[in-house]
Amino acid sequence: MRGLDEARKLYAEYGAPMLREKFPGWEGRIAVGLAGHGSECFGYDDELSRDHDFPQGFCLWLDDETDRAIGVQLARAYRALPFGAAVERSAMREASRGVQRISAFYARYTGCPGAPESVEQWLSLPSWALAEATNGEVFRDDQGAFSAVREAIKTGMPEDVRLKKLAARVITMAQAGQYNYPRCVRHGELGAAMLAMDEFVRAACAAVYLLNRRHMPYYKWMLRGMAELEKLGALREALEFLLTGENDEQGRILKSAVVEDCCASVVKELKAQHLTHGSWDYLEPHAFEITEHIESRELRAMHIMEG
Repeated sequence: MRGLDEARKLYAEYGAPMLREKFPGWEGRIAVGLAGHGSECFGYDDELSRDHDFPQGFCLWLDDETDRAIGVQLARAYRALPFGAAVERSAMREASRGVQRISAFYARYTGCPGAPESVEQWLSLPSWALAEATNGEVFRDDQGAFSAVREAIKTGMPEDVRLKKLAARVITMAQAGQYNYPRCVRHGELGAAMLAMDEFVRAACAAVYLLNRRHMPYYKWMLRGMAELEKLGALREALEFLLTGENDEQGRILKSAVVEDCCASVVKELKAQHLTHGSWDYLEPHAFEITEHIESRELRAMHIMEG
């Protein structure tokens, strides 16, 4: 059983009765679910995932007032459940299950008690942090406080920030994949060529997530997560080939062709979103066209590769 399904089952079997019996006046103020760090929160876990950092249980999220009133008692009640004593803590992160303040949960990912509060925060926060803040599933949230922040992080990125990040990823695709990869091959610098290809794949993945208005997860899940994307999700197989395919002479020729196909697909989607109108095969001028849609003078003035 996957972690999300297990958490839902444990809440129904143990958590919901505990809240009804011991906290009847507070039950409606407690959000319940599973989200945050770990493959199980993305639904990507399997049997191998259980060899480390895989605690049983679910999360109970409280606003600050509720936490002050019943947080300690609720934490004790949770720990008394058959799986509750294994609430995970490590030197690197806070507990990933059990009772948590809503403000503390989100601060772990955004640096503030809720969604990012400024353009600068949106621009600087890594996408994996925003993905972890909004993954998983909320089983119950009568008050809606936890879910409101969750939705704001999912959909609240300012369009200017999305465009700035997208332009940076698109120009990186051009420089790393279309320009530097074949040049490194011709120079006989095959290690450098593979580093360029790695840069291209990462930038291409990030561009696809941005075109879908989704936050890209941690690198080991970014290709897997593409399968869930409506726009350009089918590029996953091609991008994986660029990392895993043979690197003999024929393989390098084929990889250059695949890079161009991926770039053409991105241009097609950019045009569908009315972000570029040019007919260039090379992505760099498309990146500059994207920046022309940015309204903020400050963001437009930033270096094209920043973001």
